[in-house]
Amino acid sequence: MATGAYQATQVLAVTFTARAAGEMRSRLADLGVPGVQARTFHAAALRQLTYFWPTAIGGRRPDIQDHKAPLVGAAARRLGLPTDRATVRDLAAEVEWAKVTMTLPEDYAQAAVVAGRTGVAGQEAATVAQVLSLYEEAKSERGVIDFEDVLLLTIGILLDREDVAAQVRGQYKHFVVDEYQDVSPLQQRLLDLWLGRRRQLCVVGDVSQTIYSFTGATPAFLTGFVTRYEGGAHRAPEPRLPLYPADRLPGQPGPVPLAAWGAAVCICPPAPSSWSPSGPAAQPCVSRPTTMTSPRPRAPSLRCAGCRPPGSP
Repeated sequence: MATGAYQATQVLAVTFTARAAGEMRSRLADLGVPGVQARTFHAAALRQLTYFWPTAIGGRRPDIQDHKAPLVGAAARRLGLPTDRATVRDLAAEVEWAKVTMTLPEDYAQAAVVAGRTGVAGQEAATVAQVLSLYEEAKSERGVIDFEDVLLLTIGILLDREDVAAQVRGQYKHFVVDEYQDVSPLQQRLLDLWLGRRRQLCVVGDVSQTIYSFTGATPAFLTGFVTRYEGGAHRAPEPRLPLYPADRLPGQPGPVPLAAWGAAVCICPPAPSSWSPSGPAAQPCVSRPTTMTSPRPRAPSLRCAGCRPPGSP
């Protein structure tokens, strides 16, 4: 950005908590790049959903239901299930898991068995699937949406309206995702739609720091990053600064999986200024790893030496 190769207003940095996003904005401002948008997945999606709703859907965006418990309780009562606090809490958590993993009510029973999530709130999987359906009905009757719907509806608009997708992709051309080990299938789907066919993506993560698996997040997107994106299996660019090999740590006798240490992983085009969706294949590159002695290993920068535009620090 210092050389003008990247515009700060075209960068979207995404993380998982409002506090982390605030800290990221503060640090970026201290570095002299206040124009970068740093938000949570939900905040970024909500901003887009609110902006495009009048033209893509029409009318006013529905209010967001802050807590699932009232709607889950209503669904449970319709089925004659207990509505004590523990039962409603467990069922609400399962509603969230199903939506975050994009599991439809009709597919829930089989998915729950595969995921080892049977016996939720002491109920059969088929009964929990009914709760999921009735929860959606209760939500529709009240004319509200929940937090997962913010992402789901944004995904739907981006899929259905190519003009909206083009506008979003025209605004944001470079993406950074922090704490990538905690990305959920729902968030990954949204990220893929933000990117389109592009590969201007840098992620930072550490499998050992995964903390949201119970909600449907998975480190598989981090561990499979270099094979998920086209060009990810190609060689890393020749660095201008000494970098450790991507599969080896200092003092280790053999290869170490990429996600065993905190690192930034980029899929960057060979020449940012001349890149196009049909242009040269992206090349994966890995920033210098940190030691595992720190509480949360981090890479020293979001872009490795091989990714930076010529002349940039």
